[in-house]
Amino acid sequence: MREGPPHRPDPAPLLEPRSVAVVGATDRPGSYGDTVLRNLERAGFAGPVWGVHPTRETVHGRDCVPSPAELPEAVDAVVFAIPAEKVPGSLAEAGERGCRGAIVFSAGFGEAPGGGSLESRLADAAAGAGIPVCGPNGNGVISLPARAPLWGDSVPELRSGPVAIISQSGNLAVNAIGSRRGLDFHTVVSGGNQTVLDAADWLAAVARRDGVRSIALFLEEDGDGPRLAEALAVCAEQRIGVAVLKVGESRAGAEAAAAHTGAVAGDQRVFRALVEEAGAVWARDQHELLELARVLAEPRARPAPADDGGLAVLTCSGGDSGTAADLADREGVELPELAGSTLRRLRELLPAAATPGNPLDYTSLIWGESEVLASIVETVGDDPGVGQMLLLYDHPVGLRPEHEAQWQAVRSGLADGAERSRAASLIASTLPDLLDDGAARELSDRGIPAVAGLSTALACVRALRLPSGDPARLRAIAAAASARRGMNGKPPDWLGEAASKRLLRDHGLPVPDGAEIDPDDEDGCLEAARELGWPVALKLSGPNVRHKSDSGALALGIADEAGLRTARDRLAALPDADGASLLVERMAEPGVELLISARSDGVVPVVTVALGGIWAEALADATVIPLPADPARIAEGILSLRGAETLVGGRGGEPLDVEAAAQLASALGDLLLDQGLRLIELNPVVVHRRGCVALDALAI
Repeated sequence: MREGPPHRPDPAPLLEPRSVAVVGATDRPGSYGDTVLRNLERAGFAGPVWGVHPTRETVHGRDCVPSPAELPEAVDAVVFAIPAEKVPGSLAEAGERGCRGAIVFSAGFGEAPGGGSLESRLADAAAGAGIPVCGPNGNGVISLPARAPLWGDSVPELRSGPVAIISQSGNLAVNAIGSRRGLDFHTVVSGGNQTVLDAADWLAAVARRDGVRSIALFLEEDGDGPRLAEALAVCAEQRIGVAVLKVGESRAGAEAAAAHTGAVAGDQRVFRALVEEAGAVWARDQHELLELARVLAEPRARPAPADDGGLAVLTCSGGDSGTAADLADREGVELPELAGSTLRRLRELLPAAATPGNPLDYTSLIWGESEVLASIVETVGDDPGVGQMLLLYDHPVGLRPEHEAQWQAVRSGLADGAERSRAASLIASTLPDLLDDGAARELSDRGIPAVAGLSTALACVRALRLPSGDPARLRAIAAAASARRGMNGKPPDWLGEAASKRLLRDHGLPVPDGAEIDPDDEDGCLEAARELGWPVALKLSGPNVRHKSDSGALALGIADEAGLRTARDRLAALPDADGASLLVERMAEPGVELLISARSDGVVPVVTVALGGIWAEALADATVIPLPADPARIAEGILSLRGAETLVGGRGGEPLDVEAAAQLASALGDLLLDQGLRLIELNPVVVHRRGCVALDALAI
């Protein structure tokens, strides 16, 4: 067991139970109380197991007592398989007896109409007892090393392995352990309503368990941002690979939605930014989640940190090689050309009908020739431009005994070559159901993950190249998020453009020269424009003035006094002018427009940089980075934009000052955190060859 800092109730007694009591023990087939006792018996749980039943003396050969208070000893895990309304009182008794953890299968709490007060009573009972609770309304915990399936559903025969699952959905966990994919689990947690322990608690605790190498995390809500960031820091420290699938709407909070930021970087995108900053992998569906967890659990599947080589794909099919090339391009995975020395060696090994290349179709003419296949794989894997190999292998269902030997020979040849080469390797089936359980485990035992499905395999290839998370940075993010706790529940206090720009100017951020004027002061407008120099911009500014382009609350490029008078009259007549002021500013030189914003109302504070200015929503080309973030980290994000070519001089254009934009975004993030702001949005920021300037701003 790895040491870790104390956190809320410690889940350890539920992850490594030495003794168990089942409240609601029964031998009624299909009931929770029956199922969990049968699971423990079949798994060979070695510790004492007690039943709790008001009238029975024994159930399934286990001694029973009438209540938790009468247990002969204080057990590590009390499993509650009784009606929901009886759980809080029974849990309190277990706590008074000194029991150290609880699992609640029962439903009818906060997820049910009118169940909120019952869930509050459960939370109070757990707090009074000071014990961890898994559930309610969940399937429980399976610990393979402890041979302890504290699980409310049927548990198949499982082999202990390095992959853990933490899921808010009981059904996903049930399907995962019941699927035929040769995936071996260490720990499975179904958290249910997460009344006491949430996903962050489980993630940190499971990451510290010996033997865990990857964790699949399925979430239905954001949870606590600071504790999640801390848990991800623990995973990074322990070198635990993490794959995350989060369901739910991606809309932003109400305030962010009122600005452009909400459309560009909604709440789901903020959550994903934290996941990716941690070096974790964002999964697109349940199948991909489990396959990612499989490959992340194998250290030898990762390319060496210093290896910048691309991917080589090897198959016996021309059709599969073409499909693989298309999917690799879609995933942004490079398929490099092979070196001349590699091509010469391959011509010596391949049949005459095969053409050396990448992808490599070695044809079925050498099917079953193990050593030839191994030499081909080794040769490609040793190419200086190759850092990863994807070896395609399909294992049909119902192979005749006389054909099994050939498939075994192919599998052995691919694995032998992978072991002998320096490149990191994956083996994958083209279709998800063409991965045989036994073959997958055989390959896994040799340190070569076998992935179900070609499309998923390419996603795994990309994931294995992602950099690891930095624990220190993740803890800085956690600290920033923690400082924001409780601040977002207050009513929003909007600042208009003029007030927002004063704040920016006071903190050294670049804004145009300008003056704030009363709308009725025509002479003041004219005087300000003369001092600034023509041409000028004229805008309405006030807490309720947003999206000026849509409402017509601005006039740009005003060249003379007549134009200014006309613009002032038009703006003063708009509905938005009530309570607003006028802002006269010197026109800025044209350049590339960005939206740069910082917000603190998501799971963690973030800064967003998007191409397009007022067209940012339509272009949907944004980078979202958790705060705090230095200019170098933000510049990295800016250069990852699809349209970054417009900033760096692509297609004959002039290189612009990306460094200045990154410095502005970093300073904006610091301003958000230091001043306790909820949102500050600059749109557009115009980037020039030297420097940049925020032409519009609003803040909460």
